[in-house]
Amino acid sequence: MSKYNTSSPNSSNKKSYKSNTSKKSGFSIKSRSGGFKRPNGRNMAVVSYDPQMLIKKVEEQQIAPQYISKHTFADFLIDKRIKENIAKKGYVSTTPIQDQAIPVLLQGKDVIATANTGTGKTAAFLIPLVHNVLTNKTRKVLIITPTRELAAQIQSELAFFKSGTGLNSSLCIGGLSLNTQMQHLKKNPEFIIGTPGRLIDLEENKSLHFNTFDAIVLDEVDRMLDMGFINDIKHIIKRLPQKRHSLFFSATIPGTLKSVMDRFLHNPISISVKTQQVAQNVNQDIIKTESRNKLELLHDLLIKPEFTRVIIFARTKRAVDRLATMLKERGFEVAAIHGDKTQAHRKKALEKFKEDNVKILLATDVVARGIDIDDVSHVINYDLPQTYEDYIHRIGRTGRASKVGQAITFVE
Repeated sequence: MSKYNTSSPNSSNKKSYKSNTSKKSGFSIKSRSGGFKRPNGRNMAVVSYDPQMLIKKVEEQQIAPQYISKHTFADFLIDKRIKENIAKKGYVSTTPIQDQAIPVLLQGKDVIATANTGTGKTAAFLIPLVHNVLTNKTRKVLIITPTRELAAQIQSELAFFKSGTGLNSSLCIGGLSLNTQMQHLKKNPEFIIGTPGRLIDLEENKSLHFNTFDAIVLDEVDRMLDMGFINDIKHIIKRLPQKRHSLFFSATIPGTLKSVMDRFLHNPISISVKTQQVAQNVNQDIIKTESRNKLELLHDLLIKPEFTRVIIFARTKRAVDRLATMLKERGFEVAAIHGDKTQAHRKKALEKFKEDNVKILLATDVVARGIDIDDVSHVINYDLPQTYEDYIHRIGRTGRASKVGQAITFVE
């Protein structure tokens, strides 16, 4: 039984709204809800796991032994400007991935690192790479990510670590002006961060040459595989110089990635700091919708005071847009993000949510990985994700930085 009291859809503490909202929108909540495949149910998700797996309390989960770092940031032999920037950020002790990866990367060794999101892996590769460029161990760095949001986040973090060094970087992602990016590349920045498709576009118009990079980071490689970028990655790897510093980061290493790893890496050091597959600090619960209206159930949750910052996942772009419209008609302030939104819109939506201008973010799985948003109180799976792995990445948006988060999944 769910602890969330949603049995009274006509609760007296609701905000007022138009009673015919779902009819006006032309959107049948029931037909779009997550669940197992039914006869003639083309819109139904086909899930590959038992939804009962989505019930788990923090107190039931095993507490992993505490990791004791061997290094503080002050211990690393890195440029003093980087150390000053780290100190300004308030970092003192290292996370496990930073503790293990930074010394190896400073030596220029190839690395395969498996780590959960939210473990500090971006700083783990940016700090040594900035130092290596400053000390001329490395000339140019290419960082490849699966999504625009992750690329933009890395660019933002890089800006902090390289502050005061005179190093330049360029963000090369879809949704932004190709011509502007071409002009930036003419300045020959030391760091280029991009998504596979846009990087290949820039290569094809001869604004970018992969053989000029002597350090390459593939980040969230399993996500690239899921999104169909595997051929793009192979295309890029073929054009890289033989002598290079290669970094491979992934939350999981499926067997299909072995051929990519073999081509990409030379005598790599393997580092694994994955904890448990399920976020340790997330209480997980389900609400059985059965014949009840999902929109009414969602409304009853969102008006509760403890739902302070909420990400709601829907399965399709169309479902996100329609749900956003219906919630706005009910008086909720929301932001929405999915693959058909322009990059400017996606950036603005994330900023509004991060800055607490809206408390509800509606999304497809485009933001399920790699985006650090502080203090998300709840993740709501309005539609079931297709795989359990997708579920894990969704709920990983809450329960971060040792705080307990809440994940709720609607199950029919």
